[in-house]
Amino acid sequence: MGQRVSRTDFEWVFTEEPHASRRKLILEKYPQIKNLFGYDPNFKWVVTGMVLVQFLSMFIVKDLSYPILLLLAYCFGGIINHSLMLAIHEIAHNLAFGHARPMANKMFGFFANLPIGIPISISFKKYHLEHHRYQGDEKLDTDLPTLMEAKLFSTTFGKFCWVCLQPFFYSFRPLITYPKVPTNLEYINLVIQLIFDGIVWYYLGGKVLVYLIFGSVMAMGIHPVAGHFISEHYMYKKGFETYSYYGPLNFITFNVGYHNEHHDFPAVPGSRLPEVKRIASEFYDNLPHHDSWVSVLYDFVMDPEIGPYARIKRKHRGLES
Repeated sequence: MGQRVSRTDFEWVFTEEPHASRRKLILEKYPQIKNLFGYDPNFKWVVTGMVLVQFLSMFIVKDLSYPILLLLAYCFGGIINHSLMLAIHEIAHNLAFGHARPMANKMFGFFANLPIGIPISISFKKYHLEHHRYQGDEKLDTDLPTLMEAKLFSTTFGKFCWVCLQPFFYSFRPLITYPKVPTNLEYINLVIQLIFDGIVWYYLGGKVLVYLIFGSVMAMGIHPVAGHFISEHYMYKKGFETYSYYGPLNFITFNVGYHNEHHDFPAVPGSRLPEVKRIASEFYDNLPHHDSWVSVLYDFVMDPEIGPYARIKRKHRGLES
């Protein structure tokens, strides 16, 4: 089973999350960063291109053997689908068409969701915006692992299993810890996705649907691009709760690695986050960061000081009025 983690509880703090205060300081010194707010007009074309690539790949994989199909799903299709999940992350912040066109963002989210195979677009936004607003809140921040997760997956092998099961925890944890009534748009997202999946199954066969969904699930677990799930907020250095990653995989993940910058300025699209770091470099250069998501995964599993307990938590104080 390997070593047991040394931590026996989360890191409980009584301070506010750091991003609002740093945002204020940065804007006081560099008000020109406000010029980076808005949406990237190229974003929708990049996402459309990825969706079309997946549509074309369906005609290629439908006649492949399962071993080759699953390998291709892990090495190619899953990467594109994971990138589309991060496109949905951008869309959740209205960065596809801007805040003035919220319905256009939602409709585009339905489209970006199609190759993923599982309806996530609307539900993700419903929880993710509260992750920003209430970072570390023991109830409202559903990015935080539960006490049961931390207790059950507390050895080297347990942490490996936990990483493999990330897609299931991310999907079902909010439904258990912070259930919300489904909205009409969530039902619409579900219906659109089921119709698309049904069409794929009927005309191209179940093998293609396996390719899409297996790729989505595998690329959220033991996969280099999935390293960001852990790198973003797991406490690799005591007292720091958000970490950026400045490695090459940002190129295919809409710069989600620039995570301190993103939490400081969620209204800045991913393509402009490196400019935030360049302008306000003295605020970011001395913060601990990651250079490899593969190393993040390896260290998480092998280092007994890191595990599901290695998160900063705050006591729940209720929703703001």
